[in-house]
Amino acid sequence: MSEKPLKTDEQLIAEFQNGNENAFVELVDRYKDRLVNFVYRFLHDMTDAEDMVQETFLKVYKNKHAYREIAKFSTWIYTIAGNLARSELRKRKRRKTYTMSALSFDDNEFTPVDPGKDTEGIVFNSYAGEEIMKAIYALPEPFKTIIILRDIQELSYEDISTILDIPMGTVKSRVNRARLKLQETLSYLKE
Repeated sequence: MSEKPLKTDEQLIAEFQNGNENAFVELVDRYKDRLVNFVYRFLHDMTDAEDMVQETFLKVYKNKHAYREIAKFSTWIYTIAGNLARSELRKRKRRKTYTMSALSFDDNEFTPVDPGKDTEGIVFNSYAGEEIMKAIYALPEPFKTIIILRDIQELSYEDISTILDIPMGTVKSRVNRARLKLQETLSYLKE
């Protein structure tokens, strides 16, 4: 019994455009976790990230015929999610409100530690991870977005160029500059 090869995203969106609702469900299954992770990096709030991803899929559903196979489906959906996240950030800046969830970067802070493990190393890695995320969030917007897309979401330079609608050279230069800024900011962790 040979397994059926997985359909590409582009094949699935084409099937959805032709009325196959199951193709849409498969696209949601493929992208929901990645998009929640992506949007969470902008908003620092899991509930808001899940809401934004739901809104992203709603836009895909309502505007399914707007997709044209000139770009990869992943680029199209990341662009939609990124635009929604950036819009939400602009709204938040105007409101200047803070939520309790924004005070904590990680839900693991109350997880008991196994006494047999290297607790000093675990504590340092947890601390370093938190400090890295704080440093990323503190980057100016173009650099923050680039680092999230490249180093956290692991998208290609080409995909990032398409999503952000900037030249590939600009993407590479911003990635390098953002990484340098992070190194400067986080140099105290090496001590």
